[in-house]
Amino acid sequence: MANDLSPPPPLSRQEILDRHARGNPVLEAIAGRTSVRAFLPTPVDRATIERILAVASRAASGSNTQPWKIHVVTGAARDRLTADVLHAHMHEEDQHVREYEYYMVNWRDPYLARRRKVGWGLYGILGIGRHEKERMHEQRGRNYLFFDAPVGMILTIDRDMEQGSWIDLGIFLANVMTAARGLGLETCAQAAFANFHRVLRRHLPIPDDQIVVCGLALGHADPDAIVNRLETEREPVAAFARFHEE
Repeated sequence: MANDLSPPPPLSRQEILDRHARGNPVLEAIAGRTSVRAFLPTPVDRATIERILAVASRAASGSNTQPWKIHVVTGAARDRLTADVLHAHMHEEDQHVREYEYYMVNWRDPYLARRRKVGWGLYGILGIGRHEKERMHEQRGRNYLFFDAPVGMILTIDRDMEQGSWIDLGIFLANVMTAARGLGLETCAQAAFANFHRVLRRHLPIPDDQIVVCGLALGHADPDAIVNRLETEREPVAAFARFHEE
């Protein structure tokens, strides 16, 4: 009988939780993370935010360089910033571009297929048709309200840092998201904010020798928001890992 060489199917978040994470709070915090796109207005106090950032700062970094920098906006400061960025998105988007390439320039599978699946999945769950460009644009604008989260963060890095330090910042960002879940909060990492670094500089003291990397929404997830029911899959270990034992 011929061997079945078909790739193993991807796993849902629930499958990963059930198979690998149940009973371990750290693993559950990681496996249960999702990108929340609708938050409740419930405030998050500064002590909690500082606790999350302090724990996240234990992230590994090459030679302990700790290259991450972060601006936290809440209250009126958050409202002014989001209003300005949203206006730029709605009325002058073509005048703004990020200072680095987040995605590959020439898309190819399997990455293109994954991107399309999550994109159409998001619009589909919201009832937005494939030709409703204006509604898509409005939905993308929700990014710039931090999806109504009461806490917004903007992460930056020194312009002369190399790729290794960007990896370190990513480890720190993952720690922030995991630590938040440990305290009953949720997040959404948002590269979209990098497009509007010039607008952000109107509100935050970001010097020219730093690059805006991304934003992060933090708060309590809205359990009734349909957008938060979007599920993304992950490739099984066998699809991306190779074990060498002899």
